[in-house]
Amino acid sequence: MSGLKVEDIAHVRFSAPDLGEMARFLEAFGLTTETAADGTLYARGAGPAPFVHATHQGDAGFVAIGFRAESLADLERLAEMEGLATAALDAPGGGRMLVLTDPDGHRVEVVAGQRPLAPRPIPSAAARNTAAGHPRERATVRLTEGPSTVVRLGHAVLEVRDFRASEAWYKARFGFLTSDEIEAAPGFAIGAFLRCDRGDAPTDHHTLFLLQSPKGPGFNHAAFEVAHLDDLMCGHEHLKRDGRTPAWGVGRHILGSQVFDYWKDPWGHELEHWTDGDLFTAADGANTVTLKELLGVQWGMGFPMAAKA
Repeated sequence: MSGLKVEDIAHVRFSAPDLGEMARFLEAFGLTTETAADGTLYARGAGPAPFVHATHQGDAGFVAIGFRAESLADLERLAEMEGLATAALDAPGGGRMLVLTDPDGHRVEVVAGQRPLAPRPIPSAAARNTAAGHPRERATVRLTEGPSTVVRLGHAVLEVRDFRASEAWYKARFGFLTSDEIEAAPGFAIGAFLRCDRGDAPTDHHTLFLLQSPKGPGFNHAAFEVAHLDDLMCGHEHLKRDGRTPAWGVGRHILGSQVFDYWKDPWGHELEHWTDGDLFTAADGANTVTLKELLGVQWGMGFPMAAKA
């Protein structure tokens, strides 16, 4: 039995020496930024989450991952189980927060009671003509140049020292279910894609991916859902024109099926645009797969390190 069943990822938190440059990158990436009275830079998408990315003044680095509890009662129950107290969340949307530390020292913030914001308009996808049918007749496709429309934060990937220890810690507290477990050799698992347990309600193929890394613990990337495929590609072209640093993409993953496009912020942290991912319920079970499926693509740019090997 877990402490609670989180309903989604809430945010990621960083520090950077130049908040103005971080704001310029995040705006080019497709987020909307604001600076709080204490100097913290917050960024939101077009969805109702009051913020999905936060940056504090300081040396460049990853600070925390946040998850959203379904209710304040659930958050308080977890706090009691951990022997800790919740505190007011001093951030857009307010609410309360419980701070935990995972086995690798990652700061984990669990939030509840945030006030949602009014969602912003999301560009609709144009009807697609295919050989099987032509729903778009006597009409053109004309796209607007500019950043992607980031809607929400979908998942994050953490590198860990001991996958099994980290998996047990996260599952015990947050109720995660395995979608795909990664084996480096038969019987030797080094990671897993974990999804939220929302019962019969479909949820993303993964909200958290834990990967055992010889480099030791650290942040790998955070992934943000955009409006649709054309929106992703428009954002790709905008980031290129803006002189930003590409990391991997465009392509379609095997595990999770997302169309992906990875970029680096000014300090090297990877952020991903994605669209068209898999959704599963609690009844859909788990799979065991290999590194080939993890690093492989169904089409598009192959994994950069694999290409160099």
